[in-house]
Amino acid sequence: MSDSAVRNLTALFSRIAEAMESAEDRLSDLDGAIGDADHGISMALGFKAVVAELSHPRHDLSSASAVMNVVAIAFLNAVGASIGPLYATAFRQAAQSLAGVQEIDRAAITIMLQAIATGIRERGKGQRGDKTMLDAWLPAAEAAALAQTRNLVGPAFWQEVVSAAEHGANATSSMVAVRGRAARVGERSLGHVDPGAASAVIILKAMAEALPAV
Repeated sequence: MSDSAVRNLTALFSRIAEAMESAEDRLSDLDGAIGDADHGISMALGFKAVVAELSHPRHDLSSASAVMNVVAIAFLNAVGASIGPLYATAFRQAAQSLAGVQEIDRAAITIMLQAIATGIRERGKGQRGDKTMLDAWLPAAEAAALAQTRNLVGPAFWQEVVSAAEHGANATSSMVAVRGRAARVGERSLGHVDPGAASAVIILKAMAEALPAV
């Protein structure tokens, strides 16, 4: 049992929930331009449900993997449409990647980010340039791996990760959506940041605040 890893992850999801609640209106406004205007609502609802489930005594939270499995189920149960299954798959992949992990250090963070990106890509059958959350998650995972090899720690590690995600998210404004609900508006999606990529940046910023990356 790793109390440290469990505490870090539960604190992380509390921070994500707070950040999503604060960004709810902004994310829904972004979604309103190219989608159904409900992305902020969905993300806030999903992570609020995650926090509630993590505080419930019936759950086994004896390891990092156990925490991430609870997160996956809670998010899926709370959020419908495409975003629920995408993040549920991502968090399940993260659970597998964290098997046996005793501490959420930068090595664990790196494999977790890679697992999240892989889970979203495999579930959604997407790639970078599709104008989706992958345009933030894939660069973030790659930046984490590079920062790890360069032996960057703490704020320096997270600076690389968050900057890569922000750059990727901002780049979606020059893309035409080919997947998800935004694909229905075609060329009219140009000039708008993808809300899924924007919310991915929010999650990564919360990670940077909650996980020290030592």
